[in-house]
Amino acid sequence: MKTPMWIDSHCHLDAPEFDADRDAVWQAARAAGVAEALVPAVCLSNCAAVTACCARYPGCLPAYGIHPLYVMAAQEADLAALADYLMRHRPVALGEIGLDAYVPNVDFARQEFFFAAQLELAQEFDLPVVLHGRRALDLLLKHLRRIRVKGGIAHAFNGSRQQADMLIGLGFRLGFGGALTYPGSTRIRRLAEELPAESLVLETDAPDIPPRWRSGQRNTPAEIPAIARELAALRGMTEAELAALTTTNTRMALHISAMYRHSRK
Repeated sequence: MKTPMWIDSHCHLDAPEFDADRDAVWQAARAAGVAEALVPAVCLSNCAAVTACCARYPGCLPAYGIHPLYVMAAQEADLAALADYLMRHRPVALGEIGLDAYVPNVDFARQEFFFAAQLELAQEFDLPVVLHGRRALDLLLKHLRRIRVKGGIAHAFNGSRQQADMLIGLGFRLGFGGALTYPGSTRIRRLAEELPAESLVLETDAPDIPPRWRSGQRNTPAEIPAIARELAALRGMTEAELAALTTTNTRMALHISAMYRHSRK
């Protein structure tokens, strides 16, 4: 039987947690059937590491952006530098960007400023975006309605069905990963089961958000097939059907084609 091929739509393979064994981590992911992974930056100084990671590992695709929890260390000049990076390199998306009201004592107005500015860059460079939204989805949606972009992926989605439908209406796919493997994650599991099939993509957020069988441990992109088995069971699909579905959804969300992928190898 042919092994299903998967895409990890959100994996920080460049993170320091992988410095000791990054080659082995990606080799294990490929052996598990993970053919591609989106590697998003979190700050301007991180972009070079993402570029190097994607150059080293065939199948890894870059996104560049300033994460909402990193904006306190960012300067407004970083936006111009990010624009220059987008121009000189060829990312598949702008991200990881968004809003995060979960962490206390953050400058939320500053988050909004950088989020809106990066949405405008996504417009300028005609790029989809990779969204991070925690306890701020309504405000995130307000900005997305005002500054229209060409869709993308709402990473680690944990909102309501209404918010999900609004994001889908704006051209976004929704990322599901390790959180759906916990029986107590009833809302996420219900959404993963009931949302339109064409809205779903798989992710690990490695090294973060490990599935239940790796709780408290480092997550890796090799966990995608096991996470997918849980989602397939929820939806009454075969693994092969889910692999084909989520691969198509991810490529459509990021507007990536075979020509683009082959040109980077």
